[in-house]
Amino acid sequence: MIIALPHGRTAAAVSTALATRITTLPTALHRSLTWDCGKEMSHHAAFTINTGIPVYFADPHSPWQRGTNENTNGLIRHYLPKSTDLSQHTQADLDTIAATLNTRPRRTLSYATPAEALNNLLVATTT
Repeated sequence: MIIALPHGRTAAAVSTALATRITTLPTALHRSLTWDCGKEMSHHAAFTINTGIPVYFADPHSPWQRGTNENTNGLIRHYLPKSTDLSQHTQADLDTIAATLNTRPRRTLSYATPAEALNNLLVATTT
């Protein structure tokens, strides 16, 4: 999920945008959120109160604790290089990039796509 932040990268904007988008995911995926120690998540308590989803933080300078996130950031950089002004992109543009990445097979998923792996997980949790 890539989220446009029309009101900037303030902690309040990030918390609100993330809370709005995360609730569009299936309930089975509302377990927790792991974040790095950036100031943009300083409203994590409000996010947890608003969504019921606890937020955990990785230790500083420990990207291996967020391996999937770090890998995904690298893949996103193919489309949006570092320092790209995201305000120049619509949410539809970002959704297109996310859809492209979610339909790309991954070795760590035995060459299934993230979309297929998510579907399999959701089917398994509803049966």
